[in-house]
Amino acid sequence: MVPDAPFADARADRTAEAVAIIGGSGVYDLEGFESEGPVRVETPYGAVEVFAGRLAGRPVYFLPRHGTGHALPPHRVNYRGNIWALRELGVTQVLATNAVGSLRYDLRPGRLVAVDQFLDFTRGRPGTFFDGSDGRVVHTDLTEPYCPRLRALIVAAARALDLDVEEKGCYVCAEGPRYETAAEIRFFRQAGGDVVGMTGVPETVLAREAGLCYAAVALVTNMGAGMEPVTLRHEDVVSRMQEGAGALRQLLTRVVALLPATRPRDGCPCTRA
Repeated sequence: MVPDAPFADARADRTAEAVAIIGGSGVYDLEGFESEGPVRVETPYGAVEVFAGRLAGRPVYFLPRHGTGHALPPHRVNYRGNIWALRELGVTQVLATNAVGSLRYDLRPGRLVAVDQFLDFTRGRPGTFFDGSDGRVVHTDLTEPYCPRLRALIVAAARALDLDVEEKGCYVCAEGPRYETAAEIRFFRQAGGDVVGMTGVPETVLAREAGLCYAAVALVTNMGAGMEPVTLRHEDVVSRMQEGAGALRQLLTRVVALLPATRPRDGCPCTRA
């Protein structure tokens, strides 16, 4: 089902702006999140379940990207439905988490990265709301694909918590669900990538198309294939993510507390894309 015009049915009342956190692999709950239960949102791309609650004293929606119990592999995540649902709920600011492999020897497991650019190597995913089905051709500017204001808050909060954070990083999004070959990792490194994952795109693209402020913090869980003599396993990645989840939750809570009640309309590329 494709809507006549993107977000034509979105909720008109935007006075009570909400924040959303999208949890990736290993981040299935948030310490300190006072859950008020699941909310089912019907979208043109299917139903999406989001958990409503409060964090740091403000309304927050938590969306497990892979579904309950990590049921969806990266290439089958309902990215369009997820972002549509958040906008329908009145969300204007989104913080996302990603488990990533490192493409740099100096970027070791346990480091946090406030990614600022991406390289897209996905292939079969619906990647836009503007697919031309309504007779319109829309091109969205992604010079800065992640909200610079939210990124600055992530870095400031990490510094205040004495967390080891990389202020910038280029996220390479691979199709998955398989891990990359050693040759692909060499290519991604030569192309300028810093970390590699499977879920960052088209999520950030759709958020920009929807006019949402979106930023992602990545947790390095492993070195890229061929960079060390080990075999990658999903269980190990999730285990590493869970080891670092405490710091990640602490960071997200601090950022939510720092967010303005209403996002500024000027000086942000997200609201005028």
